[in-house]
Amino acid sequence: MDIFDVLTLFGGLALFLFGMGIMGDGLEKSAGNKLKTILERLTSSPLKGFVLGLAVTSVIQSSSATTVMVVGFVNSGVMSLRQAIGIIMGANVGTTVTAWILSLSGIQGDSFVMQMLKPSSFSPILAVIGVILYMFVKSSKKKDIGAILLGFAVLMFGMETMSSAVEPLKDVPEFTNIILMFSNPILGVLAGAVLTAIIQSSSASVGILQALSATGSITFGSAIPIIMGQNIGTCATALLSSIGTNKNARRTAIVHLYFNIIGTVVFLALFYALNSILHFQFLDQAVNQFNIAVVHTCFNLLTTALLLPFAGVLERLACATIKDDPATEDEFSLLDERLMVTPPVAIEQCRKLAVKMAEKSESAISQALSLIDRFDPETYAAVCEAESQIDVYEDRIGTYLVSLSSRSLSQADSREVSRLLHSIGDFERISDHAVDVANSAQEMHDKQIHFSDDATAEVKVISSAVRQVMHLSVQSFKTGDTSIAEQVEPLEQVVDHLRSTLKNRHIARLQNGECTIELGFIFTDLLTGFERVSDHCSNIAACIIELKHGSYDTHEYLSRLKSGQDTAFVEQYNAYLKEYVLP
Repeated sequence: MDIFDVLTLFGGLALFLFGMGIMGDGLEKSAGNKLKTILERLTSSPLKGFVLGLAVTSVIQSSSATTVMVVGFVNSGVMSLRQAIGIIMGANVGTTVTAWILSLSGIQGDSFVMQMLKPSSFSPILAVIGVILYMFVKSSKKKDIGAILLGFAVLMFGMETMSSAVEPLKDVPEFTNIILMFSNPILGVLAGAVLTAIIQSSSASVGILQALSATGSITFGSAIPIIMGQNIGTCATALLSSIGTNKNARRTAIVHLYFNIIGTVVFLALFYALNSILHFQFLDQAVNQFNIAVVHTCFNLLTTALLLPFAGVLERLACATIKDDPATEDEFSLLDERLMVTPPVAIEQCRKLAVKMAEKSESAISQALSLIDRFDPETYAAVCEAESQIDVYEDRIGTYLVSLSSRSLSQADSREVSRLLHSIGDFERISDHAVDVANSAQEMHDKQIHFSDDATAEVKVISSAVRQVMHLSVQSFKTGDTSIAEQVEPLEQVVDHLRSTLKNRHIARLQNGECTIELGFIFTDLLTGFERVSDHCSNIAACIIELKHGSYDTHEYLSRLKSGQDTAFVEQYNAYLKEYVLP
């Protein structure tokens, strides 16, 4: 084996890892939109969790990715620790699918059917189809399928390249001696664990072992401990991802580690105990790619069969390792970066926080309006505190959504990200106007000045309209109900009409000496705040309506309504005019 074989080996490894990444990303994007629905139906049954973990990992071809995803779900409250245990066990079995796919390259036979089953025969066909779908088709779903096919073809080509590059090693005695060292169970487990921890993928490390089996120097005695170690090494990814998470998320990563360590100890103890009695002859025989896939699958199935009934014991063991602490959990833990691999779930977490933000905004504007009639220092402080909290909400949710939007999203997910980004900006501005209203009320209280009876009655009418338009916009945002959203714009127009009318009445009172300049400024500031709150409510509702129709052209929607051609809008507007009559 010369320097060029070494370069070919590393080139093949690079292609193998790259192909696995491309294929995994394509599979995640194709399956991601359905994952949220699957999780919503999840129960606490470990067996159902096992089936889910098996299915998801078989699709995305990475137990590490599934486990990291589960850590994120537990950290953000989407899933409980008990639910996560079953999924982790299923993920360990699901990851063996990759080894079976890679073992196809070892198929022997001269018939046309057997030749076509070899990856070297059908991979070029898949690559051509993948290129066509990825480069020349506009559908995002078909592009994802193209990426999957391309990734698979590159992965198999990398596997063939590695196998060809290492084949000369069969004639190198030093290599054979090194491999024989791994017949020692402890050294074999350590070697497998370290390799997998470095490349962060048990599927990839098993693939490398399968490629090395082409040398004929890898025996069952060497391969079995290495495969056990590879299962332990894959836990490194989840352990690293759990840093900085809450206690249950850390426990999830620990469960993954315990599962593989206990399985390895029990499996090796039983295996070598039986070997001391039965003296297995096959231990000195060379393994092939198919044999490695069989060992990998048997280990994970047996470990799962052993530990699945004891999921509760694993949970208690993890809880004993990472004990409860009295510290309260941060509600922004919902915004877990690990969830970004499944955008629908990540977006749903953002929506939950945005709903809390909307409710705080509605509460703030309601409290601010109550201060006009009766000022209360505690309520004023609550309005200011709510505005500060809402600023934090906008910053945290907005930053997360911007980061999420940089990923490859489906059209529906992209529209939902746009809706949330625009809406949280409107809710933040509403809270600012709530503080403005509260400041006007405080000024009146501090200066001991009051509106006239007429002005007070007028403010009550427009305040009621503002409360309702705010409530309608929040409800439509929470539910996504367009029938509620369609009630917002007519009421917003009524608020504009009331503001215009009240402004003219205010000018008349000033001219007649019935109002002071000082009160006039406060009255005008209140009217401006009311109008701007209703404008932001209009933006929120219009966004919901337009996104339901697959666009975000709110200006066109509002222009169409204001043209008077929408009879439903006109009827609703007139109904609101009758409801909010000025004295």
